[in-house]
Formats: sequence, structure tokens, C-alpha cells
Amino acid sequence: MYALIDAAFDRTRTVIMLLIFLLAAGFVAYGSIPKESEPDVPIPIIYVSMNHDGISPDDAERLLVRPMEKELQSISGLKQMSSTASEGHASVLLEFDAGFDGDTAIADVRERVDAGKSQLPAATDEPTVNEVNIALFPVLNISLSGPLPERSLIRIARGLKDKLEALPGVLEADIAGEREEVLEIVVEPQVMETYQVDFDSLFGLIRNNNLLVAAGAIDTGAGRMVLKVPGVIENIEDVMNLPVKVTETGVVTFGDVASIRRTYKDPTSFARLNGQPTLVLEISKRLGANIIETIDAVRETIDAERALLPATLKIGFHQDKSAETKTMLTDLQNNVISGVVLVVIVIMATLGIRSSILVGFAIPGSFLTGIMVINAMGYTMNVVVLFSLILVVGMLVDGAIIVSE
Repeated sequence: MYALIDAAFDRTRTVIMLLIFLLAAGFVAYGSIPKESEPDVPIPIIYVSMNHDGISPDDAERLLVRPMEKELQSISGLKQMSSTASEGHASVLLEFDAGFDGDTAIADVRERVDAGKSQLPAATDEPTVNEVNIALFPVLNISLSGPLPERSLIRIARGLKDKLEALPGVLEADIAGEREEVLEIVVEPQVMETYQVDFDSLFGLIRNNNLLVAAGAIDTGAGRMVLKVPGVIENIEDVMNLPVKVTETGVVTFGDVASIRRTYKDPTSFARLNGQPTLVLEISKRLGANIIETIDAVRETIDAERALLPATLKIGFHQDKSAETKTMLTDLQNNVISGVVLVVIVIMATLGIRSSILVGFAIPGSFLTGIMVINAMGYTMNVVVLFSLILVVGMLVDGAIIVSE
């Protein structure tokens, strides 16, 4: 240790050049290192979600949970498995041992889910596999409210969603409160009785004419031509023009016995802001993206779109995690500056100007060097790193004073 200190004092110019390099590289790293509130800590939990409209909790347990549990129980590294069945929904939560390989675990779960979904009822939606990751939680919520029709709010929210997801730091922008659009068929019983059409044949007509048929291909020797059978209903006109019954006077179409309108599924929850209907855009950033730059880009995009949106639309920003990150960075800077000033004053009064200057450069130099190393290792500036840097201020001061003496 003494040899290292003696070598440093014997080569003052080299040490000063090295210090200047570390300070400059540290400043560059401090500006470019990704900043976020929470670190990317892997949580050993993966859950499988299954939806089946209209199914009872008992049937959900028997038809959804049990077949999926049977497939998932053979996954290696599984610590505990718990399931929940409710009306129209079932989920299986998998907890793995600490230190698990997240990529391998989710690949195994998806493989077993693909093997088990063949045992689920045909009307069950595609099972989804989800991993719990703190870094993927929303970093900003944008509320859209005002005296506007629901269709207008949804149209505006979807337009903003496409623009926000085009930003490089945004992973996704989910719309909370959005309802799935459907075609609602209103059948007139008196009209059906007039044309002597029953409900079963009418519903069967829709079901049988909304099928995707694989027609194959024809190889003519000179080329290969893929055949397509247009059997999927794409718009309202396709439904209205379906022939229901042929009579002596003509053809009865679907539009003659029923009316169709575009609407949404029945809501399962409601969101209100100041008494007005509200939609919320939940913004999630990409892993390793700078949270401050990402949210600033989101706000700039929203501000640029305000002029094109209705004047009655109110846009609010909530749960902005970049504000917390900015506060932590400001606290770190204030602690460093306060520490340097107080130490320089005390050391100047006891050991002289030269020693105080050396100690004053030791604190920011150590911080910037540490940030440079953290950035080079691929980590981010988060609450754990900031707390650690603030915690070692006292150790840096003690070490600098001892070395100076």
C-alpha cells in the first residue's frame, strides 16, 4: 500500500492527468447512463391467465385449472403453484426458486402451456403467459377525460397510443378502460314470424358464414397459385347482404329481418374524473431506457398533439416516476456539493489549502469514477445506486483525510 502511495506522489503529473481523465469520463457517463427509479430485479413469479366468457367458477376449476396444472407441475425449479378460478376467468401462479433463470423458466412455461391448451374447451381464449417484472410497470399514466362520446375518446386514445409506441424509449402504451368493439344484432320477432324464419337458423347462418377456410393451392407447372375462400365477415355490409331465405317473390336478406349496429361489450368497471368518462394510457418504458428522457419525449408528443385534439378534452399526467428520479439525483448532487464544501472548509482550517483541494477533488472524483464503472458494466442509475453513493460520502471523506496526512 505504501509503495502505491509513494509511486503516486513520485509521478504527480501522471496522477493529475489520470484524475482529469476520470473526471471527464465520469461526467460523460453521468449524462449518458440510463436513469430509472427501481432497478431491474427479477421476481421468480410467472402466471398463466385463461379467459372463457360465461363459464362458472366451478367449471373454470374443472375445465381450465386442472388440465393446465397437470401440464405445469412437471417444470423444473418450480417451488410452489397456486390457482384461482372465477367467473369467466382462471389463472395459475407459478413461484420458482430464488436465483432462477428467467428466460429458461418462461420458455418452459410457454412450452407446457402450448401442450396443455389442446385440453381446454374450444371456446376458451388463447392462454397468456406473463412474467412479473418491476421494470415493466407503468412509469406514467395519462388520463383523457371530458364531455366527449366514448367512441371519440377511444379513437383519440388509440391514435395517441400509436404515436407514443413509436418513441424509442416506450415499450407499450396500454389503454385502461377501453372496451372491445362488437357488432350487436337486434332481431325483430314480428318480422321473423312474417318471413317464417327461426332464431336457430339465423344464428347458424352467421356462424357458418364467418369461417376461415383453407382452400389450399394449385400447382400449374408454371407456378403455384394459392386459393382463398372469402368466408370471414369483415364489415356490416357483409352481414346485411347474407341471404336468409329464398321465396317466390325474391330473396330475404339478413337486413330484412334484423338490424345491426356497432357498439361495445358491457363494461365491467367504470372510470370517472370530475364526473366525466375517462380513459388512461399506461406508459411502460423499455428495459435500460432513460426514464427522464422517455417521459420528456412522451410529454413533448402529447403537447404537439394538443392542437389537433378537441378543446374540451382534458389531458392529465399522473404517477410520473421521473419526478422521483429527478429528486433523487438532485439529493445526490446536493449531498456531494455540501460534503465537498464542508470538508474543504474544515480541512482548510486544519491542514491548509493544498490538503483541502486534494480532499475536495477526491469526493466527486470517486463518485464519477464509480458511475463510469457502473455504466460500463451495463447497470442503470437507480435508487439502490444513489443510496449507495450517498452512504459512502463519509467513508470517502475519512479516506481522503488519512491519505492527505
